[in-house]
Amino acid sequence: MQKYELLDPDVRLMLKVREGNAAAFEKLVDKYQNRLIGVLEHLVPGRGQAEDLAQEVFMRVYRARESYVPGAKFSTWLFTITHNVASNAIRKLSRRKEVNLLSSPSGSISVQPLDTMAKDKSGLMPTHLADLNEMSAIVRSAVQALNERQRMALLLSKFEGMSYIEIAETMHLSTQAVKSLLSRARTNLRDILEPYVMSGQLPQGVFAEDHADDID
Repeated sequence: MQKYELLDPDVRLMLKVREGNAAAFEKLVDKYQNRLIGVLEHLVPGRGQAEDLAQEVFMRVYRARESYVPGAKFSTWLFTITHNVASNAIRKLSRRKEVNLLSSPSGSISVQPLDTMAKDKSGLMPTHLADLNEMSAIVRSAVQALNERQRMALLLSKFEGMSYIEIAETMHLSTQAVKSLLSRARTNLRDILEPYVMSGQLPQGVFAEDHADDID
């Protein structure tokens, strides 16, 4: 406990929350709210639902305040809760057989299966992407085509900068399993996005290997 309290200022804030300090909780919400929504937007259809789930995450954090014991970085603990909340929401969506839609500034994009998106990719490549919003939508749609675990591992690695060990703690997996998930995720994304990279519409190394030194 003392290790994380000394090294992580967010753990110290959460310990103040445990003591009933409302201002400390507001600081944590301000710091992490947009980050949570950004991750959740890639996991569930629409920003509105992502915002609702982020609110649920913070409600769980607040309800757990009295029993909080720092056994990891605060961000790792928070994203473990986020992973659980998102997984429950995705299972509910699956049971209702809802079609996943990805919200973008230009409208909603139907998420195609991975093999459909990759099929005949050379013949389907547009000459130009309209703007950065469209380019972003292509990448987001490709990420959405991954399965849930690959998506979560990739988001935590790429957007939260977590190490293999931190992702393993968050997702209750071994570090080797995380490494395999990320490898498969990047392979799948590379298959989808390769024609856009080759045409210069996306930069090289969009999903290059991260944290190579984290495990042997």
